[in-house]
Amino acid sequence: MRLLILFVFMIVLFPRLIFAESEYIFDLDEIEKKPYSFGGYVEARPVFLGFDKDAVLHKLKLYDQDEGDIGQEYNAALQIDGSYEKGIAKLYTKINADIQQSYLGWSDKTSIFEGYLSVKPSSSFSINVGKKTLKWGKGYAWTPAAFVDRTKNPDDPELALEGFISLSADYIKSFSGPLKTVSFTPAVIPVYDDINDDFGETDHVNFAGKLYLLLYDTDIDFMVLAGGSKTTRFGFDFSRNITTNFEIHGEFAFINNFEKKFINSAGDTFIKEYDANSYLFGIRYLTKLDTTFIVEYYHNGTGFNDGEIEDYFSFINTAYAAYASSGNDSGLRKALNLTEGNYGRINPMKDYLYARVSQKEPFNILYFTPSLTGIFNVNDKSFSLSPEFLYTGITNLELRLKTSFLIGESDSEYGEKQNDYRAEFRVRYYF
Repeated sequence: MRLLILFVFMIVLFPRLIFAESEYIFDLDEIEKKPYSFGGYVEARPVFLGFDKDAVLHKLKLYDQDEGDIGQEYNAALQIDGSYEKGIAKLYTKINADIQQSYLGWSDKTSIFEGYLSVKPSSSFSINVGKKTLKWGKGYAWTPAAFVDRTKNPDDPELALEGFISLSADYIKSFSGPLKTVSFTPAVIPVYDDINDDFGETDHVNFAGKLYLLLYDTDIDFMVLAGGSKTTRFGFDFSRNITTNFEIHGEFAFINNFEKKFINSAGDTFIKEYDANSYLFGIRYLTKLDTTFIVEYYHNGTGFNDGEIEDYFSFINTAYAAYASSGNDSGLRKALNLTEGNYGRINPMKDYLYARVSQKEPFNILYFTPSLTGIFNVNDKSFSLSPEFLYTGITNLELRLKTSFLIGESDSEYGEKQNDYRAEFRVRYYF
């Protein structure tokens, strides 16, 4: 019913967009730049999951559920973005609303992804205040040096991310010679109970900065974050086109005094403090036949090694056996607490390889793009494989069918996921 109400609301709110006539009327006003813009999309996305009831994470997350062998989710989303410009000032906002009905019940969330005021007194200088995604880093699937942005999902890295409230500025200057451009972006990120409280430790004001250079046709960034909510960290990235259709990129991040919390097979909790190094190297190549290859290798210096993950899985199995025999779920609840934001991070181990190949309009099938994505855990040899089919032949409408298969031995990351496969069909209408 709630999904139905949402779609009825969309139809009522945007009738001219949905039922517009195909005839176009030329209007001189349409070619003039307007001070405002408005757009977004509405989306429906059913999902089907094939559960692996022997997997450790199925026992942990669904131990008190009787969901059967197939899980179903029905998702609806609305994203709206708009801006208004007046003189040197610009207001921008992006709002995202999601509704989900699944085997766990109903859930909904509405978030302001971005909402900020930008003032640009000159072509080389601007100030931004409000909620903004800064989009640091050059990686496609992972961005270890993006200290002031939320973590990407490598399974769908092009999804929009929610920003943080900040005060930032941009200064840019151009030159002639090998060094063509220099820009500097300082940022202040406050963290309190109701402001950016998921950024890190509260009651701190954090300072970040990025220095950008276009040197010898190579994009280079130097980044830093300090202030107390997170330990001090330094980063570097680069991107360069070797040819017009071949690009290389990389990132490096140094995290000072990182604290890793982990558990042994008996349930004892430990904290290890050390300096962590994370890095990424990748390529993007476009062939003459419009085939795109993206390959990235990622080393996660904050991740868990094989033994630490195996101890975590072992403790869950012990806790589940105790629950099955006595009904006592205290061990499982402890494991759930450690999973949140820790073992449950996207790709929590050390080393990963990402590969994606997509083909635009194969066999002259217009508006059709199939692709195949693989994420391989180098440490335990488990992986996911995701074929995808995208069709955009109807104006403003995008149809995507995507399946994912998770493959791995016991005690491996993908082998112990709660499901063996996932299939989803996304229908997205842009306005």
